[in-house]
Amino acid sequence: MRARVKYTVIQRYATKYPVVSMCRFFDVSRSGYYSFRKRSKQSNRETLLVGQIQACRNSGKYMCTYGCRRIQLWIERQYGKHYNYKTVWRVMHKYGLLAKIRRKRFVHCGEETRTYANLLNRNFHADRPNQKWVTDISYIPTKQGILYLSVIRDLFDLSLDTVRMAMEKEEVTTELQLHSDQGFQYASQSYFALTTQYGITPSMSRRANPYDNAMAENFFSILKSECIRLYKPETLHDAQTLIDEYIAFYNHERIQLNSKLSPIEKRRFFA
Repeated sequence: MRARVKYTVIQRYATKYPVVSMCRFFDVSRSGYYSFRKRSKQSNRETLLVGQIQACRNSGKYMCTYGCRRIQLWIERQYGKHYNYKTVWRVMHKYGLLAKIRRKRFVHCGEETRTYANLLNRNFHADRPNQKWVTDISYIPTKQGILYLSVIRDLFDLSLDTVRMAMEKEEVTTELQLHSDQGFQYASQSYFALTTQYGITPSMSRRANPYDNAMAENFFSILKSECIRLYKPETLHDAQTLIDEYIAFYNHERIQLNSKLSPIEKRRFFA
């Protein structure tokens, strides 16, 4: 009889008979038995964690993009169980459950016709909603052509669509700053007229300095790595549908590592 089988029998009857007597009967050491118990406990804990990770990944279309830290937070919120993120990563790696995302890339373009002072100056902190917005435009390739996507991101942490749509949805103060890069769309006379119409104070990154608008760039990087490159839309309609779905997921469900809340949850908490 194998030692593992003997240890299993001893564990099964440990509450009925003395462990010392059973170890002597089966001719095994007590230290070996207790090591077996420790390994069994770790194995059961790992099996439970695997099930929780899979439950997280199966809970939504974009949950497969969650890395170990977001899965750690999701499990803590859903089950009240805390794991070290390194443990979560180890189990994800062992069972082939790592996030399905590709390396992020950055693309910068634009030409100058009108510039503004860099009021944001890399101060990405906002004390309240609708205090500081950042904006950018990116290009989503499909087999039918290029889809142009313009977003506004509230640095309090909410992603919106465009200036007009954002102004219709949100109540803003006269101190609102709208920061962009020096792309031709934001350097145009029409953009200047639009910001003037809404009483928005424009702010603009320095030339050839992408880090000044890193928060807007960061959103596009996330969108492309967790959505566009993962599902590869073939038509403009497919791309638009995917983007709408992902922005809804980003705003309402995607856990932010700094606040441990989704953007909408953070805004409701502030309110």
